[in-house]
Amino acid sequence: MPTSIRESALLDAIERLAQKPYQNRVWRSVGAGRTPTDCWRSGGRWDDRTFDVLYTSEAREGAVEERRFHLYKGQPIPPSKLKYELYELEVELERVVELPDPTALQSIGMDTSGYGRASYANKDSEYPSSQSIAEASFFLGADGILVPSARHDSNNLVVFCEQDTKPKISTVKNHGFIDWSLV
Repeated sequence: MPTSIRESALLDAIERLAQKPYQNRVWRSVGAGRTPTDCWRSGGRWDDRTFDVLYTSEAREGAVEERRFHLYKGQPIPPSKLKYELYELEVELERVVELPDPTALQSIGMDTSGYGRASYANKDSEYPSSQSIAEASFFLGADGILVPSARHDSNNLVVFCEQDTKPKISTVKNHGFIDWSLV
């Protein structure tokens, strides 16, 4: 939950950015048995648990690296019984705020000097500013935000699932279980 009133400077900076339509295939890793298009409030880098989101990556490798970071939780070997599947999705959104690189994030006031460098145990130290950006974008009517991955040289699309525009998300293909011994 936001702990303070939205910063007017952040709202102004995001409001100056164009919200653009977005249509693309993206990648998503989910636990075995979960539906890949289910949105939820995870409290991740780009959601403060006040609205449902769907985290995706524009690159297969980006989705795998994001999953690896959270699965390993700072350990050298992941838990052996957890199984994750990799899905390819088709996404169509009406209004996306594009912040595709650290320079774009800096332009709206985010300090990116340590972006993606915190250990799993300290990941929450990075999240408040990115969560504020996403929440302000949601508040201003965007149905998603395109941002740089903190784990891979690609972009992540974070879909805001509760907007009136009702994002179109469909499963293209289940690429099966991720074999962690091969990645």
